Amino acid sequence: MMRGVLMIFEFVGEMIYWRGPAPFFFVRVPETESEDIKAISNFVTYGWGVIPVQVRIGSTEWTTSLFPKDGRYLVPIKAVVRKAEHLEKGDTVTITLGIQL
Repeated sequence: MMRGVLMIFEFVGEMIYWRGPAPFFFVRVPETESEDIKAISNFVTYGWGVIPVQVRIGSTEWTTSLFPKDGRYLVPIKAVVRKAEHLEKGDTVTITLGIQL
């Protein structure tokens, strides 16, 4: 259960794959939610615009950091989460995202 969270967002997004130097999977935070997060980013970032968050997909919860990209944020989806929730590239997921001040 998410505890001590000031702001909670829930949204649906598609899981995308980014090859980069190492393979990663992400879900893009929608524009409206990204704007709300950007409004508090100076208070919650620990540098480079990266924001620590608590995330839940299905029954799996974990902590990670949002990455800013093209005016929006990306939620990294760990391999252990993809395995637990049986997720693959292109799947649509519901994300609950908590940001603590």
